[in-house]
Amino acid sequence: MNIHSYPSVLLEEAVREFARLPGIGQKTALRLVLYLLKMDGQAVASFSNALIQLKNQVKYCKTCKNISDTEECNICSNPKRDAGCVCVVENIRDVMSCENTGQYNGLYHVLGGIISPMDGIGPGDLFIDSLVERVASGQVKEVILALSTTMEGDTTNFYIYKRLKDFPVEVSTLARGVAIGDELEYADEITLGRSIVNRTPFEDSLKN
Repeated sequence: MNIHSYPSVLLEEAVREFARLPGIGQKTALRLVLYLLKMDGQAVASFSNALIQLKNQVKYCKTCKNISDTEECNICSNPKRDAGCVCVVENIRDVMSCENTGQYNGLYHVLGGIISPMDGIGPGDLFIDSLVERVASGQVKEVILALSTTMEGDTTNFYIYKRLKDFPVEVSTLARGVAIGDELEYADEITLGRSIVNRTPFEDSLKN
């Protein structure tokens, strides 16, 4: 849409801000903004306050880096979870995907991304050192590498494996029920659940 076709500078600014969101073009942004304009003032205020509170008050778990309302998330603080098993994932969405399967009862470690030289993301930009520290504590018996089956995901898996191979910990990876090239969040729950249950030693994946 041409900048001069907006009837209001305020409308234009609102559309511009919505269009910053991933997957939101100007047409979709305009539709969302116009929808907000139709809502009553209290509803818009609640919408705005929810975003402000999210940004200002949300925390990241001191142990696994998952989003939390407290210093330690409800998964890490749950005594019924298996603290000896840690599932390594790329982001918070992947934690939600794994939890939705109902097939995993251990803890997590959110890396905050994957190694991607093309995007300027190296090991130091991720929460890998804190994962190594968790393993070095001696409480972790198994680390499950549950990253996307892409070149970047496999590169990150191998880097983590090299960092952990000298520790007395089993390193496993998801069974290939998740197709090569897939991102974890897009795998259906049954397939992902089976991939977790049927996980294999990471060393076996190096032989393929």
